[in-house]
Amino acid sequence: QVQLVESGGGLVQAGGSLRLSCVASGRIFSINNMGWYRQAPGKQRELVAVITGGGSTNYADSVKGRFTISRGNAENTVYLQMNSLKPEDTAVYYCNARISAYGLGEYTYWGQGTQVTVSS
Repeated sequence: QVQLVESGGGLVQAGGSLRLSCVASGRIFSINNMGWYRQAPGKQRELVAVITGGGSTNYADSVKGRFTISRGNAENTVYLQMNSLKPEDTAVYYCNARISAYGLGEYTYWGQGTQVTVSS
């Protein structure tokens, strides 16, 4: 069983910062890409940022220059540093990872989501 658990969401004023964390646990053999998605009310889930196993990153245009994705030293953790937050960043943020678990193939896993609310 593989789990992704997010933390770090909350309420912040516009211009403020938050740091999201996501930890993968279970019988993990290897982790490839890890990323963050978000879904605002009435909208489709969208990619925010992704980081490959080699450390390459990609960002949605709407967050470039404000958000930074990184992986922890243990490689089973991914962070999203969010600066200069705007009300339009308000959404549920989901962690996503491509993981090979012992005895299983490679699958995409999702966390349960963490709410980020930015007030104007």
